[in-house]
Amino acid sequence: MIRGRGKRVAAVRGKRLAAMVSLPVLPLAWFVALQEQPPWMAGAYLGYLLLIIAVPGTMFWRRLTGGTGWFAADAVLGTAFGLAVETLLYPIGMLFSMPFAALLMPALAFGMWRALPRRKLPERPTPWWATAGAMVAVGVAAAWFVRVGSHLIPLVGPDALRPNSDAPHNLAVAAELTHHFPPRIPYADGRWLTSHWAAYDHIASSHWITSVPLDVLTFRIVPFAWILLTVLGAAAVGMLLTGRAVAAPIAAGLTVAAGNLIAWPWAVSDRVFADGPFSLGQLTNPPQAFSTVLLLPLIAVTALLLRRKPGQTRGQVFRLFVAAGVLIAALALTKATTLPVYATGLAAAWIYLTVRAGRLNLRALVLGVAVAAAYAVTFFVVLRGAASGVRFDPGATFEDLADQMGGESAVAVIAVVVVLGWVMPAVGALLIRRRLPRDPMPVFLLFGFAAAILGASLLYDQGLTPVFFVRTGFIYGVLLATWGLGSLERRQYYVAAIALAIGAAAIYWGRDRSDGSCTSTRCFAQGPAVALVIAALGIGVLGLVLRGSRRTWAVIAVAVLLGTTASTTVASVRKFATPPLTEYASIAPGGIEAARFIRRNSGSEDRIATNVHCQRARASHCLTGSYWIAGYAERRVLVEGWAYQSRVDDTYPDGVQSAFWDQEELRLNDEAFTNPTRDVVETLRTKYGVQWLLLDERVSAPPKNLDRLTELRFQYGTVRVYQLYPPPPANPFPSQTPSPTGTPSQTPSFPTGSPSLPTQTPGLPTQTPGTSSLTPGQTFPSQPFPTGSLPTGSLPPTFPTGPLPIQLTTTPGLRSP
Repeated sequence: MIRGRGKRVAAVRGKRLAAMVSLPVLPLAWFVALQEQPPWMAGAYLGYLLLIIAVPGTMFWRRLTGGTGWFAADAVLGTAFGLAVETLLYPIGMLFSMPFAALLMPALAFGMWRALPRRKLPERPTPWWATAGAMVAVGVAAAWFVRVGSHLIPLVGPDALRPNSDAPHNLAVAAELTHHFPPRIPYADGRWLTSHWAAYDHIASSHWITSVPLDVLTFRIVPFAWILLTVLGAAAVGMLLTGRAVAAPIAAGLTVAAGNLIAWPWAVSDRVFADGPFSLGQLTNPPQAFSTVLLLPLIAVTALLLRRKPGQTRGQVFRLFVAAGVLIAALALTKATTLPVYATGLAAAWIYLTVRAGRLNLRALVLGVAVAAAYAVTFFVVLRGAASGVRFDPGATFEDLADQMGGESAVAVIAVVVVLGWVMPAVGALLIRRRLPRDPMPVFLLFGFAAAILGASLLYDQGLTPVFFVRTGFIYGVLLATWGLGSLERRQYYVAAIALAIGAAAIYWGRDRSDGSCTSTRCFAQGPAVALVIAALGIGVLGLVLRGSRRTWAVIAVAVLLGTTASTTVASVRKFATPPLTEYASIAPGGIEAARFIRRNSGSEDRIATNVHCQRARASHCLTGSYWIAGYAERRVLVEGWAYQSRVDDTYPDGVQSAFWDQEELRLNDEAFTNPTRDVVETLRTKYGVQWLLLDERVSAPPKNLDRLTELRFQYGTVRVYQLYPPPPANPFPSQTPSPTGTPSQTPSFPTGSPSLPTQTPGLPTQTPGTSSLTPGQTFPSQPFPTGSLPTGSLPPTFPTGPLPIQLTTTPGLRSP
């Protein structure tokens, strides 16, 4: 007996050792995926994520929820919960000028851990093969990021001057949250920012504590971290829903492999129908990516609440509601499309539980009230009641796609094919074998998934924002498919693997038969028809060969259909292998260096005026979506761009553009760059708080008298930076006083004009992000007064216009790292 027990202990230790051996894949994948950045940046953020977010978040999670039963799952979900706590803590800290408020999280977690009653949590070891399978998915995600994701938004080189409109917009909002709260629109007039901003809290907090440059965090490190948390979070929730460790590699694999829900070349779009974490929509929309990370632990808390465990005390239920409240509040501040989908699934689960039990289910009702309250507070306090451009217009999304594809007559076919592609993951529910009686979670997932598809199909606006409903519903589909495949018996997984391969082959062959240039209904329907025939033949042949039971036939059919969602990842990699850059430099040559010069030599309250408004300089059709100055300078701009419906391309219709709401302010701003006078400059400085002027010579040539009214502080490429100073006093010089020799002393006259600046060759950013590539001869920091002999004479004295100490004009404020 002792020998047998020793063998079992040795086997358990061996399995744990195998699981531990696979864990280094995670840090290795982290540093490999971020290899283009200096190692200290990836290391600093990873240390911050582990020590400030993951460890305290896991302590919060396990103490409040009681855990899922697997420590590995608790660690992943606890990290996401820690991000939610940070999201709510950072704004409070900013209100008191404490941007390092996240550093309090370890102390808060330790205090809560000591204060709440201790109880032994049930633990189940995670099998080594489950951990290893999830790490394989992590490795695939890292490989994709190295090959594709890290190239979609260039940071250096010529391509850095040609980003899509979303990237600078995200950077501008992140910069605003870094230095100000409550946030205002940083690139136009400073009105209140009436959009969801919680995702940028984490970027700003990370920037303060790690000193990693803001653009590296926004475009590289944070998006990759959220991709990994989405993959691992899906694995953790899959384990909780099914009660089986096999769900971990299945969920992680589906999150990676089923990158999109649409398999047709004409339907794979960087901003419309790419729905998984491996899509440009995820990388260029931080709120969407962050909302998926937060949604996963909320689904887990919902399952722990609605599945009544025997022996739960009121205190335990209350702590579960606290955890749910934190996540709901964070989600309400993150993305508008997430809570409606969650609320629909919750309402369906509440009806199901109420009908089955014959009495009102209070837990689901309290969660629903919390969602409604959070949504109301967000609408009236954060969004300030701003009207939305979304309208009820069934099918308009598919009409928009048909217009892009040139197949206006194929709207019905496109709608059917696209919706079928969206619905496909839900077939996994047919295989679900519920672990608990009266489990409401399948109902919750199914109705939430349906609500996401209906939202995208029935609502519309010119920015196609309702499509984000489907991007939210993507994780619901993954969990449904995971639950179905996770309910199989061990011997059925071999059958399911073959069936998945058949489905992938069918859809791949169907895609190959669908020409992307087709414009007729017949052409659009040809690919789906071919794929359907191949899938049906595969189901029939495999079923007849195996001569299985009804359950086996169901496994084959469902797995084949789920396989049809997998091959689209290949299409996405092909489509997104090259960055979706503009054909022109939307950022001026030298503009990034100029903006960083202002950032280094100014206070957080300084404001910039610019002649840059359009994405393309001197374009016949002006897309007023320029945000890069506010992003790279991390300062507010008086009037830069005012197109709020930012998209990832340059195909704005004329109707989206509108005139700036304050024409007098715009006129005064532009006059400073066309016909500046002392009155204009002083009005900008005193009334609007402008301390800096950034002029792009591609837009307009610098006026001759601008050098006399301001001071040229920086010139590089096509960009000039001027600084505004107060005008000289009316009588700046004292009355003449007798000198010891009896002759009146003469006040010296300072030389007029600015020192000549060498003309710079237009340059492109090639430096490490966050640092300047200029040599000492190319930058123009503050300089002292000119030295040497001072001219004397009887001419009236003139006020100096040369370089002055920067301390005279900067406004004290929080200094960014």
